[in-house]
Amino acid sequence: MKVIDFTSRRGAIDGLMIVTMKQVTDERGTVRELFRRSAFVDAESPFDRIDQINVTMTHLGGVRGMHAEQMTKLVAVTHGRAHGVYVDVRDGSPTFGLVDEVELEPGVQVLVPSGVANGFQALAPETQYAYCFDHEWAPGMPGSAFTPLDPLVIDRWPLPIDADDEAQISAKDRSAPTFAQLSQGVQS
Repeated sequence: MKVIDFTSRRGAIDGLMIVTMKQVTDERGTVRELFRRSAFVDAESPFDRIDQINVTMTHLGGVRGMHAEQMTKLVAVTHGRAHGVYVDVRDGSPTFGLVDEVELEPGVQVLVPSGVANGFQALAPETQYAYCFDHEWAPGMPGSAFTPLDPLVIDRWPLPIDADDEAQISAKDRSAPTFAQLSQGVQS
């Protein structure tokens, strides 16, 4: 039996945390702890509750983001691989405008603070990406978004994006404001 213990490290963005979840592997396969409150408390994380969990399935090359709702998210790939991109859009934050990137595969999580934009690109044919939220999502909830085609992040995606292919990017994400427009008064 192989055991990988829970570990965490701080990202470049204030409050962003990269986590290796506890994993136990034997002849049958692997069990991964998606969330254990005591582990996050021990890591001095403010994330202590989950009110909603969503799982998306995204095709190879598909991009979702850049979304910065007013809720903390714990994100993880449960199947496949993804490239995560995170941008601090919080007004007054010491890391405002900073970009961080994390390669996501099963066993790796990112704790995304409220108001930090989250996006990812699927790097496997059928990537499943889990979002654990500390508040329930609701239409019109506070937050912000900017297009993943923005100059700040466009070169961060490992695979080219065809802006006209809705299998790669939604019309909503494509037509979201730019980071510059967001930071001129539309931000959280």
